[in-house]
Amino acid sequence: MKGFYTMKRRSFLQATLASVCTAAAAVPARAADRQESPVYELRTYSLKASKQPVLEDYLSKAFLPALKRLSIGPVGVFVEKAEKDAVKVVVLIVFPSAAQVGTLPAKLAADEEHQKAAKEYLAVKPDEAVYSRIESSLLVPIEGMPKLEKPDTSKPRLMNLRIYESHNERAAQKKIEMFNKHELAIFRRVGLTPVFFGSTVVGPAMPNLTYLLVFPDDDARQAAWKRFGGDDEWQKLKAIPEYADKEIVSHITNRLLTPAAFSEI
Repeated sequence: MKGFYTMKRRSFLQATLASVCTAAAAVPARAADRQESPVYELRTYSLKASKQPVLEDYLSKAFLPALKRLSIGPVGVFVEKAEKDAVKVVVLIVFPSAAQVGTLPAKLAADEEHQKAAKEYLAVKPDEAVYSRIESSLLVPIEGMPKLEKPDTSKPRLMNLRIYESHNERAAQKKIEMFNKHELAIFRRVGLTPVFFGSTVVGPAMPNLTYLLVFPDDDARQAAWKRFGGDDEWQKLKAIPEYADKEIVSHITNRLLTPAAFSEI
């Protein structure tokens, strides 16, 4: 029976990665730049504020160094204040290819340096759990932004993570088309600086388009969104019936994230 369930899990993983590979391959590439498309994993750890130092110690001293040895990255680590005694830690992992996603757990388990650095973190008892749960999504880049654009990590920055859910796949593709053909250019012009844009292929709240913006601070964020809202080209674009939010966007999640000191993004 154990072998049966192991085989079922393996089949599920293979099918999942196959869908990711297919989606990633669908991102057009110039002949001179023909290579595998990256895949993004977006993890959210929910935990008590008192456990944040423990998680960040693991991420900075064990997890990120192990990924670097595997040539995976960059890796962004961001903190979102949830409630008075709770936080969310968001980890963005850039995999050079979809094939590396499924092999990561086994490679971490076989990495002696990782196991040594993570010893205390991995040995915690159930009543001392570091986090309550991890939520994770896999995303592939959209055509208009086929690669992550890494911000200057030597400067102060505020990250704005936004998720656009749609009522069905057709509507979701229409929103992606809107960004590919028009909206991304407006974003860049008004100071809504993108880090990545990804279409979620595995994860909650599908279908959705997820993207990350970077600003020097919250004043700059608010000013950029104000410029965007009053932009003439944006006003004309959103007035096109097929691009109206009510037709293609059913819910928007807006999250403000602060990079950890050791974040690579």
